[in-house]
Amino acid sequence: MRIAITGIGAVSAIGMNCTQTLDALLNERSGLGVMHQLRSAHAELVVGEVPCSDEQLREQLHLGAEPMPRTSLLGIAAAREALEMAKLQPSNSMAFISGTTVGGMDLTEQHWSDYAEGKAAEYIRLHEAGESTMAIARHLTNDQMVNIFTPSTACSSALNAIILGANLIRTGQVKQALVGGSESLSRFHLNGFNTLMILDAQPCRPFDADRHGLNLGEGAGYIVLENEEDAIRRGATILGYIAGYANTCDAFHQTASSENGEGAYLAMTKALEMAHLQPTDIDYVNAHGTATPNNDLSESAALKRVFGDTMPLVSSTKAFTGHTTSASGGLETVICLIAMQHRFVPANLNWSHSADGLIVPTTRTTHHTLHHVLCNAFGFGGNESSLILSDAPVELSEAEFRHAQVVVSTEQNDDADLAQYVSPAEARRMTPQMRRIVAAAKRALEDAQIELPDAIVCATQWGCMLQSMRFLQEMIERDEQQLKPTPFIQSTHNTIASLIAILTGNHGYNSTYSQGKQSLRCALSDVETQMSLGLINNALVLEFDEQVEAWDNVLQLIHDHTDNIAKAYVLTAK
Repeated sequence: MRIAITGIGAVSAIGMNCTQTLDALLNERSGLGVMHQLRSAHAELVVGEVPCSDEQLREQLHLGAEPMPRTSLLGIAAAREALEMAKLQPSNSMAFISGTTVGGMDLTEQHWSDYAEGKAAEYIRLHEAGESTMAIARHLTNDQMVNIFTPSTACSSALNAIILGANLIRTGQVKQALVGGSESLSRFHLNGFNTLMILDAQPCRPFDADRHGLNLGEGAGYIVLENEEDAIRRGATILGYIAGYANTCDAFHQTASSENGEGAYLAMTKALEMAHLQPTDIDYVNAHGTATPNNDLSESAALKRVFGDTMPLVSSTKAFTGHTTSASGGLETVICLIAMQHRFVPANLNWSHSADGLIVPTTRTTHHTLHHVLCNAFGFGGNESSLILSDAPVELSEAEFRHAQVVVSTEQNDDADLAQYVSPAEARRMTPQMRRIVAAAKRALEDAQIELPDAIVCATQWGCMLQSMRFLQEMIERDEQQLKPTPFIQSTHNTIASLIAILTGNHGYNSTYSQGKQSLRCALSDVETQMSLGLINNALVLEFDEQVEAWDNVLQLIHDHTDNIAKAYVLTAK
């Protein structure tokens, strides 16, 4: 099985398409600057905005006036370009996999006061991550695709979308996959990152001794994957090949990376193993490179462990685009493919000083033939993903046709017996729902007599809604001032999956799906696909959602009122 890439599409602060993106990269033109579209009290912070209002995006995309998150608008633009380049029409044989975490948060924060009064139901419906993906799918396909997934693993979401798409093609479940991610700026995640004190008021400086933090950006990036035989048969232009990939968990901290970069090291080495490549075969690494003190030091440690004295050219392109969070893995994969096509390595802008422990990046655009490129995307909770792209065909194994069977199923509806599985010290840092799902997970593993599952995969429609609403309300009431970081840290959809990994020391595959009422289907499909490929032998699958009684008026607007769910399943291959 050879997986070819036949289309790419990108929207970001440096361009509304791949042609503009190429021009900015070659001319070392950054898109970072002051806010124009986002209305925040923190106008002092540098961001990477797409230079179009929502109204301008609608006009360019020939869309009507129906409510739609900015995340969806950006996604439609990039996904259309990828499909047009691939000369493909969406169909039921194609999967659409789009990573996001913000989803419709921009609309939610704009209409929060209306929700409190029990109004604006059309906007709260668009809040969930999966609905922003469905909005893109509807405008691309007129309901011609049924294989739709929304991975939500913070900043690794889009790269995890690519991994799932490749697996679905390898198992023959789909013929093509449109994969990547989209994310818009919002006051919610701007303020969230600001509470962690990792935003820079100056343009970011990845891997520099004087780095102070990241600049948030927005955008979308998608690629089209298909079996090479099908691509050749229909005369498609092949832009590159999927050679190897891996997702692991650092299992260290919800927002910080380990000192030795264990999760990143494992992701890169496993991707190399799948590709049957040696570290010396890699010509260029597009690093995660956020310019935060912690990430750059941890990623440098991991890169040195992998490459030793044979370090390839390395750069972070976040000084061009800003950190586009959930979209970054998709956008930066497109940048890697553009670089391979046009034979250059993008510059690591704004670098000037080296420091002990940090890699030294390439600081100017360098003309270079690229045969094998490694792209990293790392997310909150230590969700680490690496992807290797090659310019020549690479053989990937096909399915063994193993199926998944549920061997243990548990449900935690109340707080009974929680102390048996959650210590008082752990409980103090968790919401009631978090305590229940942790207890259900530990009970299921105990019953299955499995200490460390090969994979932890979560399914949730709304994520940790209590913490999201808590942070959102405080942000609005306090005019974005003196906010506490904990509700933001625990608001991401993959909080639970990463928490279980941290508590159990599990470095295996780790993912979360937020696809409305189809979330569990997505999680189970991912697990069975990996079992069919022999990538895992067992998995812990968690299903959770929560009622938030303190915001009844808001929740009454949500279609299919959410129940408290805390279920755990252990699956094994048969």
